[in-house]
Amino acid sequence: MAQHADRVGITPANLAVLKNGRSKAVRFSTLDALCTALDCQPGNVLRQVAEES
Repeated sequence: MAQHADRVGITPANLAVLKNGRSKAVRFSTLDALCTALDCQPGNVLRQVAEES
């Protein structure tokens, strides 16, 4: 995971937060870097989750 974090330009801890779905938001620049590193589209790494009320 550290290799991907380096390629994206974020810490391994922050990448783990994104990977485990604990993030409340993601910067577009981070999303762009993730998609570039993984050669994918945003829809491949994001999913919509309804907020609990």
